[in-house]
Amino acid sequence: MWTPRMSVAAVFALHGAVGGSFATRIPWIQDRVDAGPGGLGLALLAPALGAFLAMPVTGRLIHRRGARTVTRATALLFALALVPPSLAPDLAVLWVLLLGYGVLGGVCDVAMNGLGVEVERGLGRPIMSSLHGMWSVGALVGAGAGALAAAAGLDARAHFTGAALVLALLALAAGRGLPDPPPGAAEPARFTLPGREVLGIGFVGFCAVFAEGATADWCAVYLRDVVGADPGIAAASYTAFAVTMAVSRLVGDAVVARLGTVRTVRLGGVMAIAGGVLVVTGRAPVPAIAGFALIGLGIAVVVPLAFAAAGRAADVPNEGVAAVATITYSCLLVSPALVGGLASVTSLPVSFGVITAMAVLMTLAAGFLGRGEPRPA
Repeated sequence: MWTPRMSVAAVFALHGAVGGSFATRIPWIQDRVDAGPGGLGLALLAPALGAFLAMPVTGRLIHRRGARTVTRATALLFALALVPPSLAPDLAVLWVLLLGYGVLGGVCDVAMNGLGVEVERGLGRPIMSSLHGMWSVGALVGAGAGALAAAAGLDARAHFTGAALVLALLALAAGRGLPDPPPGAAEPARFTLPGREVLGIGFVGFCAVFAEGATADWCAVYLRDVVGADPGIAAASYTAFAVTMAVSRLVGDAVVARLGTVRTVRLGGVMAIAGGVLVVTGRAPVPAIAGFALIGLGIAVVVPLAFAAAGRAADVPNEGVAAVATITYSCLLVSPALVGGLASVTSLPVSFGVITAMAVLMTLAAGFLGRGEPRPA
């Protein structure tokens, strides 16, 4: 029996598993299309660009078709979208296919977060953090399976086809229990500037996603180039970061119920700041890895709490979620390049100083997430 919460959690896990599966086979895809680092970097911007373009119009789509229908359809199509990139004959075709992959992932992201807000509202207790925890679990499972497939020398076309079929079956099963909340009374406008509260919520989410994306992309490079760690130790830095992100999200709902949203984000911000200071000042593997783990622990719950706050702040929850998702995920288009560019003219420790500064801004702006929140226990 699929309850609404179980069904939405399964869609979150599916979304994470698709991303985790794809990430592990990027080297195989790079070899297939014979792309250099620059060309591959441009191709890997396409999913973020597709999501960024699709998110602002997702609110209208959900209003017309219904959140349940949109989530079911895009979860299924996003699972199947794993396969085409492995079939791309050249870089240009890969770019187009990854753009479509990003569009489907972005629409599904907004739709499933909107449903999560509705389920949380119906239950009367926080669940958004644990839903994003399921995304992290799905990403770890997908990445683990992909690593095993790569180690076994399995062709990515076969790997992606098998993974897509399994995830498509999960999408069909989970879709049966998805709730179908009534649409808003008024159709979302074609284009409106977000209000001050939504912009503030989006800013908090932007800071968190900046720190998350930049740390995920650069932590292993930092350990190799700055600390001088061997490749195995360098890879362990990302593992520590990803595991603490998942654990923090899975237990985050209990912390939010106890402390409230604003205090939880501020506490997380303090941990992330402490982690950033450890990374910048600790020129040895142990303190640096501990710093990355603290960053993951501190920022993990912020984005799900930002989505929940956006759903409370907007007259139409999906419209608020779409606006905040567009703001927060836009930094995925700029943060990796910004950190790399800053490192090239200064150093990686300076770049991680900027990441630490983003954690400070996130902590200071946490009050934007408190509107309409039930009083904590």
